[in-house]
Amino acid sequence: MKKWKTLDSVYLLKSPFGNIRKDKCKLPNGMVIDDYYVNEYADWVNAIVITKENQIVLVEQYRHAVEDFYLEVPAGKIEENESYEEGLLREIREETGFTSKKKPIKLGEFMVNPATQNNKVVTYLIMDAVKEFEKDLDDTEEINTKLIDFEEMGHLITTNQIKTQLFTANAYFMAKVFLSGDKVSTSLAK
Repeated sequence: MKKWKTLDSVYLLKSPFGNIRKDKCKLPNGMVIDDYYVNEYADWVNAIVITKENQIVLVEQYRHAVEDFYLEVPAGKIEENESYEEGLLREIREETGFTSKKKPIKLGEFMVNPATQNNKVVTYLIMDAVKEFEKDLDDTEEINTKLIDFEEMGHLITTNQIKTQLFTANAYFMAKVFLSGDKVSTSLAK
């Protein structure tokens, strides 16, 4: 297999949220696609945050694209000059007020949707979290913090008893595998 060749690129939209780019691409077989759209976003971070009482810290917020409320793990985009860990710890503190003295454990990083997006999500596990701060939300954010027993969360996800998104489910099951001591999980932490 060979990579596609980009013949031309034009930005249709540039915004603080992300950019939309239209590429003209030549495929290895010679075919040309005149309008291949790419969404450019900053990388995202998210975390399973577990308290000393084995509760998972979640945020509930309105998601306008689907016009409903969702229960999710704390998450956000990386800001300029931030490491993934710095961005993650900032997002958790801002959205929930929780922090931990333990170092975040990286569970993995994955492309969000490489067919149309250029960003990735990096997932962490935070253990022994405690609430030490008040939330510090953006003007556009309204977030409720919810605590759910870590073991119960899996049941709520698999039985569709909560509205959540793929990144939360993926992060939860990655953390569960890691905490079980499975051979797969020990290789993730290295």
